Amino acid sequence: MWRVVIGLLTLVFSLLSFTSCREEQISSDPQLRLTLSVDSLAFDTVFTGYGTSTRRVVLRNTNANALTIDSVHFRSGKHFSVNIDGEVDTQRWQQLTIRGGDSAYIFVRAFVDPLGQDNPLIITDEIVFCYNGNQTPLRLSAIGQDVTVLRKADYTNDYHLRARKPYLVMDTLIFRGNLTIDAGTMIYMHNRGTIFALGDVTAKGTADKPIIIRGYRTDQLFDSVPYSVASGQWNGFYMLHSGTGKRTYDFRYVDVLSGNVGLFCQSDNVAGQMPQLVVYGCRIHNMSVYGVVCLNTDAMIINSEISNCASYGIYLQGGKHTLVHNTVAAYFGYPYTNLNIHSTQREDVAAVFINNLSKQMAPMQTYMYNNIITGARVNNLVLAAPLQDYYVGEFKGNYLRADTFALPQFEANVYATDSDTVFVNNHYLYKQYRYFDFHLDSISPAIGIGDASAAATYPTDREGNSRAERVDAGCYQWRGDR
Repeated sequence: MWRVVIGLLTLVFSLLSFTSCREEQISSDPQLRLTLSVDSLAFDTVFTGYGTSTRRVVLRNTNANALTIDSVHFRSGKHFSVNIDGEVDTQRWQQLTIRGGDSAYIFVRAFVDPLGQDNPLIITDEIVFCYNGNQTPLRLSAIGQDVTVLRKADYTNDYHLRARKPYLVMDTLIFRGNLTIDAGTMIYMHNRGTIFALGDVTAKGTADKPIIIRGYRTDQLFDSVPYSVASGQWNGFYMLHSGTGKRTYDFRYVDVLSGNVGLFCQSDNVAGQMPQLVVYGCRIHNMSVYGVVCLNTDAMIINSEISNCASYGIYLQGGKHTLVHNTVAAYFGYPYTNLNIHSTQREDVAAVFINNLSKQMAPMQTYMYNNIITGARVNNLVLAAPLQDYYVGEFKGNYLRADTFALPQFEANVYATDSDTVFVNNHYLYKQYRYFDFHLDSISPAIGIGDASAAATYPTDREGNSRAERVDAGCYQWRGDR
């Protein structure tokens, strides 16, 4: 028996030795090739003076024999830094041997010096691996962009944010005068980024040139998952009214994305003139807490998408509020995003909460026409009032995933059923590269249910599509050619 065991061990050691020898044997055969996990690496916007995060590429030798890389070089070498298997010294990359069946790891960052121009610049380069007369290139690209950096500051005078080049907000900004933001302005917010507006705000984008306020990370969490899908990347936009003087906050075609709080308006005034908030054609999406909060504020929210907030999408307390043709969709987190990408979990609260119970509030009125209010929760519209029958307001032509309201203020609304398909997509399906899409599905029960008289003042949807032939609820008309 022991002779059999010895023979088997000898055979195993021989096979291992043979395999090891083949892995160590360096081949000069030009038919053997190295492969890359990706043949090109594209970075998104790179702010000049700030490097990107590190991306990884694997250089594989799938052959049985080892291959030696004769040289590794850049075509340019100006804007990308590379680390191969822990080595940053380019001289150490030469004559690099990769054993059969083994790999080398390539780590790449992009860094762009200031460009001295407002417009972005596409930058490209290649890393070329030369061996046995072959060349395996890794193509690199990025978009370099000069930015205006705004650090912690307290501005006492009026301030104007222009669209010439993006802003990078690194900390808390306090605007005590009036704040104006031009159409097309890009505002990137660092994770400490916060805006406090104590004066008027005029942020008038257009459908073609929206104002965008978003997190500063333009890279990826991991493959196929960009940072833009993660909430809580910055703090919020707060408008605070001391209770004296007139205040107007005018937001038109502003995208507020992936922060903690979208638009937060608060006044200490419970008896006099309320501040006036207008939200028209906006998209407030992917907030780890609130979408729009109005505390003692008169508000008009029109043709806007307010979606995927972990807490209230819209919270109203004190003031007169008119909501027409909005899509309020609450599908934050699991199971609608089956990825651990958020800093918080969805709260079990309604998408829209009307709070008429607080003692520290102005008298309330609420008018809602042709809205979609829906989400993961069964009841997504709550009217909290001591005497609901006498609450001042009207709710008409809405699609509601909520309890059926047997109140005189509610008429001609459509209530959701579990079998409804309302939107094109209410999930983030990252493996299929499909993100939330709150345009109406072709069989959506929200099609054609809107009140025509309420729609007459707003004859087109958020994207400029006419409501003349049919009035759909929500901020998007259904189009058969989509």
